[in-house]
Amino acid sequence: MPGSEPAAHCYCGHQFGQFAGQLGDGAACYLGEVKVPPGQDPELLRENPSGRWEIQVKGAGLTPYSRQADGRKVLRSSIREFLCSEAMFFLGVPTTRAGSVVTSDSRVIRDVYYSGNPRHERCSVVLRIAPTFLRFGSFEIFKQADEFTGRQGPSYGRDEIRGQMLDYVIEMFYPEIQQNYPDRVERNVAFFREVMLRTARLVAQWQCVGFCHGVLNTDNMSILGVTLDYGPYGFMDRFDPDFICNASDNSGRYSYQAQPAICRWNLVKLAEALAPELPPDRAEAVMDEYLDLFNRFYLDNMRKKLGLLQKEEPEDEILITQLLQTMHNTGADFTNTFRSLSQISCPAEGEGEGEVVKKAADLLLDQCASLEELKAANKPTMDPRELAMLLSMAQSNPALFQMISDRATIARQLDRLSRLKDLMESSQEELTAKHADDWTSWITRYRKRLALELEGQSDVQAVQEERVRVMDGTNPRVVLRNYIAQNAIEAAENGDFSEVQRVLKVLERPFCSQTASTSTARSAVPYDSKPPAWAHEICVT
Repeated sequence: MPGSEPAAHCYCGHQFGQFAGQLGDGAACYLGEVKVPPGQDPELLRENPSGRWEIQVKGAGLTPYSRQADGRKVLRSSIREFLCSEAMFFLGVPTTRAGSVVTSDSRVIRDVYYSGNPRHERCSVVLRIAPTFLRFGSFEIFKQADEFTGRQGPSYGRDEIRGQMLDYVIEMFYPEIQQNYPDRVERNVAFFREVMLRTARLVAQWQCVGFCHGVLNTDNMSILGVTLDYGPYGFMDRFDPDFICNASDNSGRYSYQAQPAICRWNLVKLAEALAPELPPDRAEAVMDEYLDLFNRFYLDNMRKKLGLLQKEEPEDEILITQLLQTMHNTGADFTNTFRSLSQISCPAEGEGEGEVVKKAADLLLDQCASLEELKAANKPTMDPRELAMLLSMAQSNPALFQMISDRATIARQLDRLSRLKDLMESSQEELTAKHADDWTSWITRYRKRLALELEGQSDVQAVQEERVRVMDGTNPRVVLRNYIAQNAIEAAENGDFSEVQRVLKVLERPFCSQTASTSTARSAVPYDSKPPAWAHEICVT
């Protein structure tokens, strides 16, 4: 590209909790930056005050950091990154963007599932755009030798470079902080607090759309608080707090419910990497704010999802927790259940409460899993003999047990076994009746809370209309479920890119109230329906 100066970015990272040392862009290549001319969209300027957009290609070939890999990306992973980065943008979640995907006739061998069955796949390149691709791991290149892995950053001891990097990031991407804090230490503390705040807000948004990143290593965390690096991600179908989208994450370190805590852990590692420019005691004080900030962002968003707009009641958090527990118990679809809630009306004089609640329960029962689906979902992922051995080892040799497993993993497996046992002793009719009771109970509590929204309101109809408008603008009708992406990928691999284009158009209007389009691949399934039976077989690593 004329005028470009290609480069690869050197960074380090903590991967699955262990410092991996030098990593870097093994397949991505920086082409340069585009400076937006004066008069650009004010909203865009607020999003990126630097006015510069970094252009990067991913999958272009070998870089100095490719290690034993070939620097190539394939059509499958490129389409997944392209579609998801655009889907997240239109959902209103901060993210890097994708400009294009270009594929070729060149092929590389990939073992998709690490099963010993490699296949040839088309080489492809995705164009990525962001104000910067700097990440937490960018500052870990200065790390001293790690006490556990023995690895150290390639620039250990180069403190002057760390100061220069910090100056660049703050001056370019946090100009208001640079202007408002003449004292260097106070400036750095303010910068770290802003990164912490943006990260807390980001992960709260992930949780509220059912998004699971899959590989939340420090090298995949943006210094700007945007979603970065789309690999084995997944949007939840059936709600499960222990949802793991990455089939390689055997311990569940990056599960859905673990994401807020993992982001906090990564922020602590960033603080360590910034010391002594960021005094450790000041960083610790900032981190003490993280949980409260996350909870505030999460509850604010969840109240919108439930249409609780007029008041903030102490019991709201309990109501949300009970909703998620009911969804888990009934195997309810995450996206569709929240979307359906706007159809549950506020209480009105003269209506039959029992009839209204039953109608609402029937609506939500349509989004629940069948007995066979729940049996499949709760089948332990660990062989029973392995589980028995580990349980015995935990009692007889705790030290050895801790080296090869952990109690949280075992607890999840035992919980699955317990749920499966109960399901095996139930019939579909009994299960449906129990699910109906569960939903009836929650809907009754929900409508009592909605009644509080109407207190002191003179125009009840206006309150109801505003509630529906906000809910339908917060709860998407369509997200990029794995089966939707897989259908598009399979069509593209056979030379038909129309499904990718069709999916992109749908994802650009995720809150649209019209019935979503229907996939043309495999058996026709509307994009806004529950996933087909074969969807649970999709494995992403």
